[in-house]
Amino acid sequence: MTKGPDAFRTISEAADELGVPQHVLRFWETRFSFIRPMKRAGGRRFYRPQDIAVLRGVRTLLHDEGYTIKGVQRLHREQGVRRVLAAAQGPQPAEGTGAPPAEPPAPPAEAASRAARDLTDLERRRLTAALEDLTAIKADLDGLLKHH
Repeated sequence: MTKGPDAFRTISEAADELGVPQHVLRFWETRFSFIRPMKRAGGRRFYRPQDIAVLRGVRTLLHDEGYTIKGVQRLHREQGVRRVLAAAQGPQPAEGTGAPPAEPPAPPAEAASRAARDLTDLERRRLTAALEDLTAIKADLDGLLKHH
């Protein structure tokens, strides 16, 4: 039996629906202040249909459009949650340009410059986003280790 479109989703149901692991949803909550599922006693998360739409937009921006976490944060800050929700409907043109917004990829390190030339812009943005995520995670871990 499947749930109706207005039913709340558990984190496992949300993760399955969005095609991302549960830990990614938890990580996104730490990076995006506009992701706020309901939490019951014991911290169990329940995602409303609006939450799923926002998560779908974040996933589209990060995975399909090649935004970095900082890029999505900036997009939200400048254009609001409506822009994130619009991303769930598919790629949106940048205002006034008719083209999807582009984020310049970080320049490759000298040692990797030959391999980096063979990457597409989307692949480079995805790698840059992954590196930013890993750097943020490392900083979090370093902070935790500093307190112990």
